[in-house]
Amino acid sequence: MIDLGRIRTEIDETDREILRLFEKRMTLSEEVALSKLESGKSVADVKREKEVLEGMSALASTEFNAVGVREVFRQLIAISKKRQYQLLVENGKPLELNYIQKDSLEFPGEKVVFQGAEGAYTYAAMKEFFEKEMEFINVPTWKEAMELVASGERDWGVFPIENSTAGSVSDVYDLMTEYPIYIVGEQVLPISHTLMKVPGAKTEEITTLYSHPQALAQCRKFLEREYPHWQQREMLNTALAAKKIAEDRDPSQAAIASKYAAELYGLEIFQDGGMTREVNSTRFVIVSNKMEFRKDAKHISICVEIPHESGSLYNILSHFIFNDLNMFRIKSRPIEDKPWEYRFFIDFEGNLSEAGVQNALLGIATEANVRLLGNY
Repeated sequence: MIDLGRIRTEIDETDREILRLFEKRMTLSEEVALSKLESGKSVADVKREKEVLEGMSALASTEFNAVGVREVFRQLIAISKKRQYQLLVENGKPLELNYIQKDSLEFPGEKVVFQGAEGAYTYAAMKEFFEKEMEFINVPTWKEAMELVASGERDWGVFPIENSTAGSVSDVYDLMTEYPIYIVGEQVLPISHTLMKVPGAKTEEITTLYSHPQALAQCRKFLEREYPHWQQREMLNTALAAKKIAEDRDPSQAAIASKYAAELYGLEIFQDGGMTREVNSTRFVIVSNKMEFRKDAKHISICVEIPHESGSLYNILSHFIFNDLNMFRIKSRPIEDKPWEYRFFIDFEGNLSEAGVQNALLGIATEANVRLLGNY
């Protein structure tokens, strides 16, 4: 019979030997890092890494073992590079971020722009975030709002980025890669949708419903159950939907918007909340064209474009693991003109002044195309 106890004893002895050799290899990696620090060479050496992987896998006795050996040494190389990045930061060679830390973020005049109309949820988020009255303007599209902030004509912009029920606002994510704007704050706003109509109109007369696509998606189950015969029409935002039916004065039209939109446009509410089962809230980001962050900032957003190859996303995410950083959100978007390639928007906890954050960003920036979207 096979002596399982003996085999396990030999495995334990082998594992201890692997541990000894691993620690020896890490010591040598640190010496490599110090040498590169003196010479100014990059931590990553793609040619050398390829030679090691191909050479070691070729020495394996079976095809199965060759695959395993390649994976083991790929991880060894990745771990070694992470330690080298740490040493670079510890020796005063962090990633150049060009961000300025401040006690508070203020702008002369404090001019704000948002997409939509007064009465929209973005308007409400602006009111919640800024503690005093601001000079604000509203524009029809997110693109126009981004352009005004990027050019400096507006100090701040307010954009919806994610809803707890309907998911991410993909167009805003895409626009953030096109303009030199940076997230400096966020506001989470509870969303309570209401159904409204022209005063005096009868519910049975209604045939058409107007609202923003996100609001329609969030209320989908309610509408399918209660008003399946209504035709749904998309608007740029909920406030414009309310404004439209108020101006048309057409009793066959209804809108989903906020209570304050109904009050603003003189509409009659006939369903106040209760159209979504889930706790519904929307996360808004506040952006500027200045690379600044508050010293008490605790969230970081980055955008990463990675090579279209096996293990590339894992390699990027491993930097968070090795630096003990909590990643709490990841969103993928296709890259225009690059079929089947994606950029990833990642949110994690941290402050740019922290060594672990600098280690992770240095490693990611060395291995991929990364853009720091903000620390807030």
